[in-house]
Amino acid sequence: METKEILSHIDHTQLKPYATLEDIYKLCDEAVTYGTASVCIPPCYIKRVHDKYGSKLNICTVVGFPLGYSVTAAKLAETRQAIEDGAQEIDMVINISDVKNGDYDKVEQEIIALKAECGNRILKVIVETCYLTEEEKIAMCQAVTNAGADYIKTSTGFGTGGATLGDVKLFKEHIGEAVRIKAAGGVSTREDFEAFLDAGCDRIGSSSGVALLTKKA
Repeated sequence: METKEILSHIDHTQLKPYATLEDIYKLCDEAVTYGTASVCIPPCYIKRVHDKYGSKLNICTVVGFPLGYSVTAAKLAETRQAIEDGAQEIDMVINISDVKNGDYDKVEQEIIALKAECGNRILKVIVETCYLTEEEKIAMCQAVTNAGADYIKTSTGFGTGGATLGDVKLFKEHIGEAVRIKAAGGVSTREDFEAFLDAGCDRIGSSSGVALLTKKA
């Protein structure tokens, strides 16, 4: 697989709690240079990035991140502000507590509400697979599909585990045709990137992928 093709599927990510503006601008410069799918950045930096880079960049951000148990009204407010500031893609974290309580319909309704707020912008739903049973993962595939979200995403990268090829395979079996897959967390070698893309991922969230793929031999 060509390096350029792999880079075009990467959400170039910097979500560390201590990320500085300099860190964020470095990320954005790399994204422009190498043609990544987006930059995924903290909400507090969206407006400054949008003002500086404009249409050169596709800005992604996170909502309810990283634990997911914010109330829906708070997630809607975050989403509304992010879009107003210039975000084109929203990666939301589901309420994992609702999943554990078996309240799958509540999770689905929250996704519906956020997708309505996003309109034609992309909504990715982080289900944090490391905390879920297989039954719960399948239920989340159904919830994401029924709610009309654009992507199901494996992980925040802040949980106890990241993406696995097994989870991607499970998603492929249970999501609807219109839902795409994003892997995040633990994709750390060129072989990993190729394997996850070959398995059916459309996006991969990574903070290290650009450096890895573009370093000189």
